[in-house]
Amino acid sequence: MPNRTRDLFALIAPSVFVFLWSTGFIGSKLGLPYAEPLTFLLLRFALVLLLLVPAALAAKSRWPAGLPQGGHLAVTGMLLHGGYLGGVFSAISHGVPAGIVSLIVGLQPLLTAAAAGAVLGERVTPRQWFGLAVGVVGVAMTVSDKTAWLAPSPAGVAAAIIGLLSITAGTLYQKRHGASAGMLAGSVIQFAAATALLLPIALLTERMEVRWTGQFVFALSWLVLALSLGAITLLYLLLRRGEAARVSSLFYATPPTTAVMAWCLFGERLGPLAWTGMALAVAGVWLAMRR
Repeated sequence: MPNRTRDLFALIAPSVFVFLWSTGFIGSKLGLPYAEPLTFLLLRFALVLLLLVPAALAAKSRWPAGLPQGGHLAVTGMLLHGGYLGGVFSAISHGVPAGIVSLIVGLQPLLTAAAAGAVLGERVTPRQWFGLAVGVVGVAMTVSDKTAWLAPSPAGVAAAIIGLLSITAGTLYQKRHGASAGMLAGSVIQFAAATALLLPIALLTERMEVRWTGQFVFALSWLVLALSLGAITLLYLLLRRGEAARVSSLFYATPPTTAVMAWCLFGERLGPLAWTGMALAVAGVWLAMRR
């Protein structure tokens, strides 16, 4: 990639990724009233595979050279798509407010930074640690303004924690093993593995019924195109071009961005504490991302 194009990608891609990733909570809020969480995700994965398989074949995307490489991709898919999304959707369906879910999942950069040295051999600088700490404080302030009085269910909180651990492990695993195939072919394997993980769980725990409303169709379409295809592709590109700790710090900007979207779309009020927290979260991302 030419230097100019690479510089433009480095400038624009993080902001686009944060925007797309943040809409995931909005899409979930729109769609979950009409389908159970794992059923919703399985429909999403099926549509993604319907688009990805012919695209990978037409583009002659490079498939894994052997079973070990394919296995690495499958593990990444189970963690990033199955474990993370399954945990987040289940938490919201159990009544945990999106703000609390985003706060729990927002601890992912700190866990990734703590583990990156041992797992990947990356050096996390004191400035990055400081930025990560500032980001945690900012995320907590942003969501505490509207969620401190709520008492979420233990099962929902446990599901959100599963999502947190899954995306942390998936980010590290993708960084270490994820470049063994073409992007399209690798994504096919990852979404297929996530489907294989969630399908038997859904068959055992859900009725798998869907109410096909216009709102549900819009939410499903947006999550397929903007999230599963757009945001995940950007995440993989960013991981291939930067340290895991720096890329993961982008997730700190998700709860503030989601809060702004919810304010605009659903009229959710933001108090002074939330605005201050958003400013701190953005400052933390800048500190952790700056070279």
